Amino acid sequence: MPQPVWQWKSHFRRNSFGWKSQPAIMRIKEAVSEIKKVAKKDPLLGAEGAVLFLERVAPAIEHVDSSSGSIGTAVNGAIRALVPLIAAAPADFKTRQGWLERLWQTRQNDDMPYLELLDERWGELCASPELANQWAEQLLEVVAYAWRPDREIGEIIRGTVACLSALLTARRYDEILAWLRRAPFVMWHWHVWGVRALAAQGKTDEALQFALGALNRNDSPASAACECESILLAAGRVDEAYRDHALVANRVGTNLGTYRAIAKKYPNIAPAKILGDLIASTPGDEGKWFATAKELGLWDVATALAQTSPCDPKTLTRAARDFATDQPAFAVQAGLASLDWLAQGYGYDITSEDVWAAHQATLQAAEAMGDVAAVKARMRQVVANGGPANFVAKVLGRVLAS
Repeated sequence: MPQPVWQWKSHFRRNSFGWKSQPAIMRIKEAVSEIKKVAKKDPLLGAEGAVLFLERVAPAIEHVDSSSGSIGTAVNGAIRALVPLIAAAPADFKTRQGWLERLWQTRQNDDMPYLELLDERWGELCASPELANQWAEQLLEVVAYAWRPDREIGEIIRGTVACLSALLTARRYDEILAWLRRAPFVMWHWHVWGVRALAAQGKTDEALQFALGALNRNDSPASAACECESILLAAGRVDEAYRDHALVANRVGTNLGTYRAIAKKYPNIAPAKILGDLIASTPGDEGKWFATAKELGLWDVATALAQTSPCDPKTLTRAARDFATDQPAFAVQAGLASLDWLAQGYGYDITSEDVWAAHQATLQAAEAMGDVAAVKARMRQVVANGGPANFVAKVLGRVLAS
């Protein structure tokens, strides 16, 4: 197999990165991009490059600061991008077996471990039931040893998840369930394969029931929700997937991101319905959905949230400023709500500049509405409700009195 001159290769030598994670993350992204570009023209060469990268990445980042989790996230992202390239490559049996042996040895030497996600994708990497069957047979000895009755507590033995993954690809569904009955304890990392084995046989309801008992107290409910949602969507049971699992399964780092993730999967559900359900799912934090309602153009919903549940005053001020011309009625309400929450003591690192910004944005919107006098009267009432000693009254007292 002819080898391309990989530009990324020179950056990935053992201990080639220092303590800082950002340079390593940047190089990982560059490497993945280069490999994907080659794979589009030559899938076999791209897959070989992917295997080579996965062999080199863990030793190269051995001393990188991993405390924030960002480097681990970058490696997981690379694995998710590269595994499909390896799996889809038109490799013969001998070549693919060679790749798997190289990756398995790399995985065994991965002390951090950065490449743990490979175990979950092992069956996919096998790419055929025949090769998956061979690996399952090889790894069943590992499972039997790891789950032996006299095992040592805390003993770490790699291969259990890879074996379950291979068994799934080999379509040995009953064996997966039989082995899970021998597991020393319940753990989603293992028992999800039982859920998948049942789902692969079309036993949707049994898979869902199995998932309910597959979590221990340390497992995230989101893991089971994601799996169950996928099963139901694949079975065409969209309404049930949304009702029972969507709000938990699609939580991401931001509220707007969560909304978008759900809306993308459920295009037939009205935006107001999705947002309303999300708001109801976070009692006490309803105001945190203000920005999402604003982005969706649900002005009445956003206004109600701003007025009834604590919102970040700075977020409200920005909304008042940004929509002062296009949506002045909404902007006025956002600005007044900002002043109201400021007067009640809400907000972080608030200065007089923040108060003036809310005041000016609200007045600008009031001018666009042609209702400055009424808005000024409302401002005075909002500030007065916060009490004479509040910070907003001290900053705006003279202006509002005139």
